[in-house]
Parts: sequence; structure tokens; C-alpha cells
Amino acid sequence: MNTIQFLIADHGGFILAAIGIALAVALPGIGSARGVGVAGEAASGLITEEPDKFGKSLVLQLLPGTNGLYGFVIGFLILMQVSTDMSLGQGLYMLVASLPIAVTGLLTGVPQGRVAAGGISILARNEEHFIKGVIFAAMIETYTLLGFVVSFLLVNSAF
Repeated sequence: MNTIQFLIADHGGFILAAIGIALAVALPGIGSARGVGVAGEAASGLITEEPDKFGKSLVLQLLPGTNGLYGFVIGFLILMQVSTDMSLGQGLYMLVASLPIAVTGLLTGVPQGRVAAGGISILARNEEHFIKGVIFAAMIETYTLLGFVVSFLLVNSAF
């Protein structure tokens, strides 16, 4: 038996669960970083002209960052259930349980950042309509939250 076969036979469940943790943390983190970057570019432009709007623009910039937090929570919950003697089926289950937050976290980060940047444009033109920009960006958050809830339920109903 070669090394790869040995690893899969003895630690396949652990390896699959570890891949699930990595996906749950990394993919939403990538989505968040990109979304926060898009919104941050817009916020930087506004702050050069109107530094007093920093707090409100920061709220809009932070919204896409929540994806990474959701992914981190799911990754941590999976980690709490991982053991080196997990069966292959248990590891595969954890990998699959990580996918809803991994995919939604990755795919909603950039659109949420773009909408948040639009909210920063609202803030720049008419500060009293700022909350409308927050609501628009939060609408995208709904789909990330759905992915988080599905992953959360799957991880916590395992075994």
C-alpha cells in the first residue's frame, strides 16, 4: 500500500473534514476581501472630499466582510467535531456541510461590495438617504445568511 492509499484508508475522513474547513473559511474570506475592497475604494474617494462621513461609509464597507465571519464560524464548528479517527463518510458529510456557506460566501461578496459602493454614492449625494444604501447591501446578505443557516444546521445535525 502506498502512502496516499494509507492516508485515505486511515485518515480519509479527517482529510475530507479538513478540506471542508478550508473551503468554509477560505472561499467566503475571498468573497469578503474582494467586496470590502470594492466598497473601500468608493469610501476612500468620498472621505477625501467629506471626511465627516467616515463612520457611515465604514458601515457600508463592513457589510461585505460578514461573509468571511460566517465562513469562519462554520469552519470552527466543523473543527470542533473533527477527530483523526473519523470515518470517510463522516468526513465527506462535513465537507458537503461546508459547501453552502463556502459557495454563497464566495459568490455574494463582490456583488454586495458593489451595492455597498452604490450606497456610498447615495451617502455622498444625500446623507439623509444613507440607510437606503445599507438596506440595499443587506438584501444580498440574506442569501449569504441562508447558506450559513443551511451549513449550520447540517454541521449541528451530524451523527
